[in-house]
Amino acid sequence: MGLPDVAVGPAALAGQRLLPAVPGLAGLLPGGGLRRGSVVAVPGSPQLALAVVAGPSAAGSWCAAVGLPALGLAAAAEAGVVLDRLALVPEPGRQWAAVVAALVDAVDVVLVAPPPGGARPGDARRLAARGRERGAVLVVAGGWEGADVRLTVAAGRWEGLGAGHGYLRGRRAQVVAEGRGAAARPRQAWLWLPAPHDDPHDHQPGAVVPAPA
Repeated sequence: MGLPDVAVGPAALAGQRLLPAVPGLAGLLPGGGLRRGSVVAVPGSPQLALAVVAGPSAAGSWCAAVGLPALGLAAAAEAGVVLDRLALVPEPGRQWAAVVAALVDAVDVVLVAPPPGGARPGDARRLAARGRERGAVLVVAGGWEGADVRLTVAAGRWEGLGAGHGYLRGRRAQVVAEGRGAAARPRQAWLWLPAPHDDPHDHQPGAVVPAPA
């Protein structure tokens, strides 16, 4: 899977300030979507990070994943990420910052895992500034100092198992959103991650739907 022939994402759509979010996550994000030029940190939950990417991807945006060699394409597709519009750089090596910067110039959303030991503060500031300039969203699968929005799974449990019997149907996760500016007031919601197998949303990729508290 390669990059698009022409960088039509952030530059061409700079007037559209919000990228869509999947159901459930929209209520946790300022304005109901992903603000272009922002950094969204999602530590500790690859599945939740994929759900963040799924909204723009399903709506037609090109996306990229950097530094995630264990990323499963089946899991990405199940989350709602369109693989035909996903560029992969599993092992950027020492060129991590340069690779991320190049992709920020070319696509709408870059899902990135920080290098071992975390991103250097200077690199983090430059990449965040590059994203603001280009109108791209950085979704960080890990911690990121100064992130605009931070999404964490505060609690969760699997549904479907009885007393030693049954099938795993889905995971109820309590997701907390906090951050800076419009995201300064913490919000929380119970979501299905993933949706239960017999849920009506099960056949809709990216359907991260609200779950009963």
